[in-house]
Amino acid sequence: MYTALYRARRPEIFSEILGQEHIVKILKHQIETDTVSHAYLFCGTRGTGKTTTARILAKAVNCLSDNQRPCGHCANCMAIKDGTFMDVIEIDAASNNGVENIRELRESVKYPPAVGRKKVYIIDEVHMLSTGAFNALLKTLEEPPENVMFILATTEPQKLPATILSRCMRLDFKRVPQNTIMEGMREICADKGVEITEGALKLLANCADGSVRDGLSILDQVLASGEKKVDRDSVLEYVGTAGEDFFIELTELVSLKKVADALVLLDKVLADGKDVKQLMKDWTAHYRNLMITKFIKSPEDILNMSTENVRKVQEQSMHISLEEINDAIIRLSGTINDARWSTQPRILLELAIVSIASGLDEETAFIRNDRRYAANHRGSVSAEKGPAVKTQEHPDIMGKTHGRIQNSHGPQEGLKPKTQNHAREAALEQPAENEALWHQVFEEGEDGAGSFNLIRNGTVLTEVGEKTFTVLATSPFAKRYAEQKKEQIEGIMMRKVGRPLKMVCLSQGEKVPPEGKNEDTEDMAKKASEILGMDIEIE
Repeated sequence: MYTALYRARRPEIFSEILGQEHIVKILKHQIETDTVSHAYLFCGTRGTGKTTTARILAKAVNCLSDNQRPCGHCANCMAIKDGTFMDVIEIDAASNNGVENIRELRESVKYPPAVGRKKVYIIDEVHMLSTGAFNALLKTLEEPPENVMFILATTEPQKLPATILSRCMRLDFKRVPQNTIMEGMREICADKGVEITEGALKLLANCADGSVRDGLSILDQVLASGEKKVDRDSVLEYVGTAGEDFFIELTELVSLKKVADALVLLDKVLADGKDVKQLMKDWTAHYRNLMITKFIKSPEDILNMSTENVRKVQEQSMHISLEEINDAIIRLSGTINDARWSTQPRILLELAIVSIASGLDEETAFIRNDRRYAANHRGSVSAEKGPAVKTQEHPDIMGKTHGRIQNSHGPQEGLKPKTQNHAREAALEQPAENEALWHQVFEEGEDGAGSFNLIRNGTVLTEVGEKTFTVLATSPFAKRYAEQKKEQIEGIMMRKVGRPLKMVCLSQGEKVPPEGKNEDTEDMAKKASEILGMDIEIE
């Protein structure tokens, strides 16, 4: 039966471990001086060698050799390699994460090793243990019997309780450097009699992203074709992405705002069987390459591509602005994140193409919608009867008459009574000023109810007056839901602006309700009368 490369090429001794020299140095010294810890915590991303190193350490403490340990050839080393050694117990915490499992472990710990010097427990994905299981493990982990060792492995150490972390010797595994992965793959290809180009090796190592296991899985797929010569194009075909020419052309079309041509080009590539999510990642990497070439004159050592493609990228970066590159990277990063949970990633990529080409995203569209609504209604607001100020003409002692105080819509040199209609018009002209306040309201509201997002995506804050604030709903559902949450929204607004306000929720096309006299306008008229010595009414 065929054995996958990542299993067939699994390191068996310390010297075969790739890219973790700092950890190998520590463990070899502890083996030589007989100062091994009772509990280790191996942390790091997937495919960096945590479980492999744990097995090698288990071999080292049980190896029968008198020289370098582990030797990899004695009976104990071979038994551990085959998984038949009684004193090395591997536990998958993802499927054995209950208190009962840990209680069984605590009972078995009491028995001494049957064959080797030490009984070694390797608990993989330890962060998956339940809280009760962690509590049950604490005492045993802190003070295990003399001949017992624990090795915990995890990709998410932040999920472990501090009580567990403090009882272990923590060793952090780094992502394996790209050059190291390339050398390992080159050696494997040489052993199999396969000629592989430097460009293909670079691409494979780049796809591995620091994980040896991921890299070997992709290489296994490439070698399964039986080809004796592997180049970059062959690897591109197997990993499900397109060549650099595709991304150069796609970026060029998007930059020229040729949305239709860009969508047709994408459809053609997807029809060839390319992977949508891989295309998203590689297109993001292409924009990153454009950014790099803007600042580095000779980027050949940084960019994973041929000299010819580097030249093409340099030429393209000359007429694409840094702002456009930044915008595209941010949008594509969001698309990649959304695609993780979507059953239709192609639609998300097509939407990204449209939004990058048009410079329009959901938030921008929302703001523009608000401004368009404001522009359509500004005339009706201005046409409403303004706050006219009526006065009586009083001749002075010389028989001259003072001029009439003008309507507040015109220029004034005297009193300028400001009403809510003016505030409303100013808010409509500058809706973006209210956007930050509305965003803060929902940031606080989401802490209490995640469903507040339903209101955020369907409403715009258009006015904040003295006693009310007006909200524009883009759909009947958004209006109905906003009115259901009226009390909560009003409470948050009061905390944000420092005074109680009532919410007025309007649908698109619905006119702002006229406001009659209120205490503010009456107080204003009274103060104006006292100052000017004349009767003033504000309508």
